[in-house]
Amino acid sequence: MVGLSYRKARKAFRTGIVVIAGIAGSIAAMQAAVAQPQKVVELFTSQGCSSCPPADQLAERLVEEDKDVLTVLMPVDYWDYLGWKDTFASPVHSQRQRSYATRRGDRSVYTPQMVINGEEHVVGSREREVRAALNRAEPFTADVDLTISDMVVQAKVDGTLPSGAKMATVYFLRIEDEATVEIGRGENAGRQIKYVNIVRNLEPMGVWEGGSVTFRMPKSKLMLKGDARCAILIQVEDRDGPGKIIGAAVMDWQDAS
Repeated sequence: MVGLSYRKARKAFRTGIVVIAGIAGSIAAMQAAVAQPQKVVELFTSQGCSSCPPADQLAERLVEEDKDVLTVLMPVDYWDYLGWKDTFASPVHSQRQRSYATRRGDRSVYTPQMVINGEEHVVGSREREVRAALNRAEPFTADVDLTISDMVVQAKVDGTLPSGAKMATVYFLRIEDEATVEIGRGENAGRQIKYVNIVRNLEPMGVWEGGSVTFRMPKSKLMLKGDARCAILIQVEDRDGPGKIIGAAVMDWQDAS
C-alpha cells in the first residue's frame, strides 16, 4: 500500500482488507498501514495565538485529503506569556522553527507558519499560498520502509542525497492524531479548538549518508502518552541546522498493533 495516503491505508485496515492472523498477521497489518508521503508540511502554531485557528483548520483539511502530504503540528511555547500555556507546546519545536529561519537567512519566526519540505515558509492561514508552495515542492530522493515488530521500530532508508549534501538526519516522530482543547485564557479564551497530527516528540535515530541503511530503535519509545501515529523524516542537515526534507514515512501503529 506504499503510495496511498495514510488515511486510505487506515481505512483499508479498518474495513478488513488486511487479514490478521496471529503475530505474523499483526506485523503484516502494521506494514500495510504504512504510507510514504511525498511532501511534508510543518505548522508552527500556538493555542495562545488568535491568528492560528484558521491555520489549524487548514491543517485538518490537508490531513483529510487524499494526497501524498504529511501535515504535522509543531506547537511553540513563545506565546505562553500572553496568559495561556499551550498544552502541547515544546521548546524543541520553537528552536526548530528558529533554526529554519536562521538557515534561510530571513529570521522570519511567526505563527501560524507552515514550512514545506523543510524549506519554503508560508503564512499558515493563506490556503492558496500554501497549496502553491506544495505544488512547487521538489520530489523526494529517499525511500523509507517503516516496520514495527514486537520489540523494534525499524526504518530502512534507500536513495540518494541531493547534490552538495553530505548527510541527512533520520528523525522519529511520535504523533497524537487529534485532540480538542478548551482555551481558558489568552487571545483565544473561551474557544474550543481541534488539533490534528500533533507532534509530541521528535528525536534523531541516526545519520544517513546515502545508499541502503537500516535504523532501529526500541518499540518502547512508542508506549508513551497513548500516541497513535508515528513518522520518519529524512532531513538534510549541517552545522547551520535542519534543511530540506527528502523522504518520509508514516504509520498508524496503534490501529495495527
